[in-house]
Amino acid sequence: MIPQMTTNNILSKENKALLAELVRTDFKLRYQGSVLGYAWSLLRPLLMFGIYYVVFAVVFRFGDEIPNFPIYLLLGIVLWNFFQETTSQSLGAIVVRADLVRKIKIPRWMIVVSAGIGASINLALNFLVIILFAAINGLDFLSSSVYLPLFILEIYLFALGLSLILSALFVKYRDIGYIWDVVLQAGFYATPILYPLSLVTSETAQRIMFLNPMAQSIQGARNSFVTPESVTIAEPWGSNWAVLLPLGIVVLTLIIGVLYFSRQSKTFAENL
Repeated sequence: MIPQMTTNNILSKENKALLAELVRTDFKLRYQGSVLGYAWSLLRPLLMFGIYYVVFAVVFRFGDEIPNFPIYLLLGIVLWNFFQETTSQSLGAIVVRADLVRKIKIPRWMIVVSAGIGASINLALNFLVIILFAAINGLDFLSSSVYLPLFILEIYLFALGLSLILSALFVKYRDIGYIWDVVLQAGFYATPILYPLSLVTSETAQRIMFLNPMAQSIQGARNSFVTPESVTIAEPWGSNWAVLLPLGIVVLTLIIGVLYFSRQSKTFAENL
């Protein structure tokens, strides 16, 4: 059994109550002192969408061949923001809660998971906007939309695995925060969020891009929710079984994250 992360510990009433309190506190502190408060969780992705839509869709004419491109673009931005927020908030979570870690015997993983749950709440709010936006634009909701939660789950598990690794590393190496900012920026443009995959003419390049779980999950989400014309991993790889490649990376990342975090968490109090 992995210390502090057994099924009994996770499901105990005390841990559930503690996790809920951590989530509430994180959510309140995140917008403390802000005039608009919680409204920023909705405004930020919408403002980003507006800027990117004008630049890439209106000026550079990206996405003309894709039905419902505005919704296609908004969905990609919202899902990427969910991944970015989960990992970025979780990265420094242990350090921010240093007093709690030193003084109270608390399962350390809860601190990281609470940050991810906070990002999930923002995602749920953003999806209300997406659905409203889609309805206003007359989007025909596809029956395949039932698969959308699976792609969101894939993103969450991938982000959780990375969050466990990053938060444990950040306790010792604060430079990780700067490095991760650069990685996120590079990953945003390496993932087909702002541009359609049709602009990537090399099939080999498309195959490599789809090994990124974020590219595979975002394109899969678009294919199931927005338009079946969205390119999925099956096309460049020539098989639906190719989805096991990025899924394998997600599972491996999560396993490594759990093992590494569990081992390092024993010395958190000493290193903070």
